[in-house]
Amino acid sequence: MIKIAGKTIAEKIFSTHSGTDAKAGDIVIADIDFAMSQDGTSALAIDAIESMGADSVFDSEKVAMVMDHSCPSPLEGVSAIHAKMRNFGKKTGVHVYDWGRGVCHQLVPESGKVVPGDLVIGCDSHTCTYGALNVFSTGVGSTDGAAAMVSGKLWFKVPETQHIIYNGSLPKGVYSKDLILYLAKLIGVDGATYQALEFSGSVIDDLSIDARMTISNMAVELGAKAGLMKADAKTMAFFDERAKRNNKPLVRTPNPQNPDADAVYANTIEIDTSKLEPQIAKPHAVGNVSPISEVAGLEIAQAFIGTCTNGRLEDFAIAASILKGKTVHSDVRLVVAPASRDIYLDAMAKGYIQTLVEAGASVVTPGCGPCVGTHNGVPSDGENVISTANRNFKGRMGNSNAFIYLASPATVAASALTAKITDPREYL
Repeated sequence: MIKIAGKTIAEKIFSTHSGTDAKAGDIVIADIDFAMSQDGTSALAIDAIESMGADSVFDSEKVAMVMDHSCPSPLEGVSAIHAKMRNFGKKTGVHVYDWGRGVCHQLVPESGKVVPGDLVIGCDSHTCTYGALNVFSTGVGSTDGAAAMVSGKLWFKVPETQHIIYNGSLPKGVYSKDLILYLAKLIGVDGATYQALEFSGSVIDDLSIDARMTISNMAVELGAKAGLMKADAKTMAFFDERAKRNNKPLVRTPNPQNPDADAVYANTIEIDTSKLEPQIAKPHAVGNVSPISEVAGLEIAQAFIGTCTNGRLEDFAIAASILKGKTVHSDVRLVVAPASRDIYLDAMAKGYIQTLVEAGASVVTPGCGPCVGTHNGVPSDGENVISTANRNFKGRMGNSNAFIYLASPATVAASALTAKITDPREYL
């Protein structure tokens, strides 16, 4: 008898969405559960849709466009793009999230647009964030995104999967951001090119959904198409809570896809987290990572807490616990950007925003904030910035002569107090 190998999460989701027995390496045409674009990519997607001769999308409930990269608009050219998105929404029925709603990668799962087991594409590379919710979500170009919006289908090459297992315990001052930065150090920025990453282990099981999303969000920084996790009780509770908050049922019945015990992986990496210390990604590459002990003391001029990586409620709780009753150093500008309006409201209700503002933070409109560098907090020449974002490429925050260091919200908050990269364990 020939033994049939088990499947990974990616293979299972592509099997259910293509109607085939999909396995790594196969080319499939798959049904899309949801497609989205943001204000940096929507204009191109709209142009592509129109060039196809289409005047509608396959299902207006399964397509959305989000204004998040440049809100409120800093330039007349951006305002024209925003107007184009609004007009497209009125014409097609596609939901357009306007200024202040937040980052697309927080809004989509918050709004109940996706559920476990879904296949989702987005015209933004960090669409992989929803993998933490057992969704195969991946970034595509605007033309491919447009084709999916019109047809409800897209072709894919089913990726091989690397299995990343985090076991042990999380030491004081070490967070999910440190876990993914450490992995970037281990395998590099191209260590998972055109593969899926599947994260598991006792450490992942213990993490909150907020923390899990941080890890999946940065899968693309290692070259991966997706960063997937199993659906567990926490996953399902997230969707139950969102349905109650949104006062409407889920868009679909969840169809969780967990890996088979005998799934075949391209590679397996086991990491014992027990002795990890806080990690820092140094300029100008996400994989240029060192333990904080090697870079502590470096002067910084700006600190940023937010983005689709670390702009969630748990992140603000951590930062507020360090900054409460203290004052940001006079040589530091601290910028805070909630990932969504709901998070902003929750952080206000819990007092986190007041704590951050009293400490000296500048809170900007929910959205991408300074991350992409279109507006809001562009650093000066030669300045060092410590940020909770996902990228530190040269010029990422709008100035190619600045230097960006990536870290957890705890490390960023501690560093804002001292005007130098600081080990958060000193304040915990």
